[in-house]
Amino acid sequence: MKMLLSLAVWAVLWELAGRAKISTILPPFTAVVEAAIELVPSAKFHSAAIITLRSFSLGMLAALVVGIPLGIAMARVKSIGRILGMWVNIFVSAPISALVPILMVVLGIGETTVVVTVFLFAVFVIILDTQVGITHADRSLVEMARSFGARRSQLYTKVLVLSALPEILAGVRLGAIRGVKGVVIGQLLVAIIGVGELFETYSNNFLMEEFWALVLIVFLFAFAVSEAIAALERRVEYYAATR
Repeated sequence: MKMLLSLAVWAVLWELAGRAKISTILPPFTAVVEAAIELVPSAKFHSAAIITLRSFSLGMLAALVVGIPLGIAMARVKSIGRILGMWVNIFVSAPISALVPILMVVLGIGETTVVVTVFLFAVFVIILDTQVGITHADRSLVEMARSFGARRSQLYTKVLVLSALPEILAGVRLGAIRGVKGVVIGQLLVAIIGVGELFETYSNNFLMEEFWALVLIVFLFAFAVSEAIAALERRVEYYAATR
């Protein structure tokens, strides 16, 4: 309820600022909503959305496939943790967007660069949270599993990963949010595909209603992804607490 009230206040303030013509780049909120309603059914938006969702999905899938096993390895093998720990922490805080021009030189101007950008934005926070979750897994559960003769694979799949699942999902949620930033930044810098092409077109032609409508749609997508993972995270935390 508080969130809806906050959004309503911001929408009213935005509408008043747009009506007062404080800035030419800030149209009224109602005009932006009307532009969004017209934009979403259009073929151009559908084409851009498919490319963007595909790039985001491939980048996030690669981040999950690499990030979770690597985080587990860093937590369980001290030498790997020492070697890679510093680099993971550096890249978590580093401005990854600065690497996109280099990726464009190496990989070319196209969707591959955007997929790799999403991967780089997401993977390091997934690695870090997975490492923390595995490191702080309940030692008594590990010892109990060993005392009952659990194999190494069972120790990981039935004890360590399940015990660390809340932290892993927290990393996935943060990685997904960063991945949305990555796909937009990547496409903006490449500026020839997906949502980035639409942003470039609308800004160059000063179509501010369409530009802000696209911003709202991207924000809503990021919020929806974050809330979906957060709901799963809360469910896992509940069962972990009762267990």
